[in-house]
Amino acid sequence: MNFLSNGGFSGLSMLYPVLIFCFSFFALCASAFFSAWVYQDCKRRGDDPVLWAVVVFVVSPFIGLLIYFLRRSEVKTVCPACGHRILVTSNYCEECGTKFEKEDNHRMEKQGTHHITFLFAGILSMALMLVCLTGFVVSLASGKGINTNVASGERVWNMGVILDYSTYRNGVWKLNFVSASEGFVKEKTMEITDADTQILYADISCGTVPEGASLVLWLVQGETVKSVDVTNLSEPLAYPLDAFENGKVHVRLQINGVEDTASEIYIQ
Repeated sequence: MNFLSNGGFSGLSMLYPVLIFCFSFFALCASAFFSAWVYQDCKRRGDDPVLWAVVVFVVSPFIGLLIYFLRRSEVKTVCPACGHRILVTSNYCEECGTKFEKEDNHRMEKQGTHHITFLFAGILSMALMLVCLTGFVVSLASGKGINTNVASGERVWNMGVILDYSTYRNGVWKLNFVSASEGFVKEKTMEITDADTQILYADISCGTVPEGASLVLWLVQGETVKSVDVTNLSEPLAYPLDAFENGKVHVRLQINGVEDTASEIYIQ
């Protein structure tokens, strides 16, 4: 819900959500195909097919298949004399003692290749999944199709990192952060219901302010853009909203080097 309330994929080229969707789809297909193969393989070996298929699907094909190959039993068949399950390489039945000719063992071992279609489809899905992931990473690294303009009416996306704690409850946005990449922008979309009388309140304290560092509050609604330097507030900021219209407004904090900051912002 927080993702949707902040604009979802707004500010991104459609290429990014398409690549994310395709990556997720092919990852799901790979898990499903490998799980289907494991299910059939377990049935041949007398293991629990449902359990292992679920393990591979949930844990992921990479880890799930590794665990399965380390754990799976040898291939078994049914003794034609008593029905007891025995290894295909056995020379006699452990239950009834019936001996098998080498030709019988060879015939049973030849049944080793099975459901190759599931394996092929799983490998193909995994390859396509990696192609989508590579395309996403390369596109992201190029920076094309990503909105980083703090004054934009669309969602702002960051290429850096931040160590923060953020909550939004009952119309109050609380943001505490230790540090962030230069120019990092945190935003929250708020609602103005009466622009003529409402005030935006911002109680902000910056614990560490290196020389030249700043914290800027931005209010963006369509073509209306306002900014206030809130680095060294001596008292909570009360900012009138009569320059805006009723409706949604982007409230943003642009972090330029300040650290150990606590903020509480709301409209009332």
